[in-house]
Amino acid sequence: QVQPVESGGGLVQAGGSLRLSCVASGRSFSEYAMGWFRQAPGKEREFVAGISYSGTVTDYVDSVKGRFAISRDNAKNTVYLQMNSLKPEDTAVYYCAAAKARFSNYVPPSPSPYDYWGQGTQVTVSS
Repeated sequence: QVQPVESGGGLVQAGGSLRLSCVASGRSFSEYAMGWFRQAPGKEREFVAGISYSGTVTDYVDSVKGRFAISRDNAKNTVYLQMNSLKPEDTAVYYCAAAKARFSNYVPPSPSPYDYWGQGTQVTVSS
C-alpha cells in the first residue's frame, strides 16, 4: 500500500514551467506504476502521463507530448512531472496515482486501475 502526496503546483504565465512532485509513503513504491491525471472544472479526470514501476516505459496524452516529462526515483519514493511550455488549457488540479504493476511495462492510461490517489495540486496557467 502507498499513499501519494503531491506538491509543486502554482500560478505560472503561459510559456512557463513547473515541476510537480509526488512522494508516496509505503515500502512497496517500486511495485507500482505511477500516473499523473488532471481535472479541470466541469470536465472529467484525464490521464496526462504514466510511468512503469521500473521507469523504463512512459506514456503521455497527445496534448502534452513534447512539453511534459514524467520520471521517477524509486530510492526516494518519488515521481515527477516536468511541465514546460505551459498553456492556459493545462490549468487543472493535478493528481498523482499508483497502480499495482501487473507486468513490467504496465502503464494504464485510465483512472480505474489506479488504487491510490493523492489529494491533488492546483496548476493555473495565465494567458
